[in-house]
Amino acid sequence: MRASSIPPVGARVLVIDNYDSFVFNLVQYLGELGAEPIVRRNDEIDLDGVAALDPDAILISPGPGTPHDAGISCELIREWAGHRPILGVCLGHQAIGEVFGGDVVRAEQVMHGKTSPVHHAGEGVFAGLPEPFEATRYHSLVVDPATLPEVLEVTAWTDPEAGAGTVIMGLRHREHDVEGVQFHPESILTGTGHQILQRFLDRVSPSAKSSPSPGLTTR
Repeated sequence: MRASSIPPVGARVLVIDNYDSFVFNLVQYLGELGAEPIVRRNDEIDLDGVAALDPDAILISPGPGTPHDAGISCELIREWAGHRPILGVCLGHQAIGEVFGGDVVRAEQVMHGKTSPVHHAGEGVFAGLPEPFEATRYHSLVVDPATLPEVLEVTAWTDPEAGAGTVIMGLRHREHDVEGVQFHPESILTGTGHQILQRFLDRVSPSAKSSPSPGLTTR
């Protein structure tokens, strides 16, 4: 792109920052793909504030702790599912699992800065990606596959390694445009990160939102 080129105005993506150092890598990737990220800490915005922003899409970031420590994240997923596309990354992925009835449990194997081959069904944000691909993982918690509710489907997974069982690496809602990834697409060692976020943005249209926001329908 020439220096004089003006990038197109893209989707306004609300990024909920769960106090994680990777958040601004996600923000940078979104910007590089033409989106307009709007970053808010998980304790500095409420549902009224989100309704006032009326974003085109929502991204729930990684972060420390459990979904219970993620401020507005779970409430936001519950309120906005079916109104805007939602992508959860790591902690955000776990929050999606918990909101819809799954259990978040301690992983059999802690993964911090390690890469694993991720297998997938070629659906959602994984459409058109290599099978498998390498992804970077930073997590000690996982969504328990034994408790996964019927409304969620597994879209990506890892093979068992070092005695650990298969780990859910991706899930999505069967009816709403809500999807989560357990790994970090924004890590430099996840070579498909830009593609994954582009697949998410492909489902967003600033000029043709799929439905009114909860704030516009309930207030």
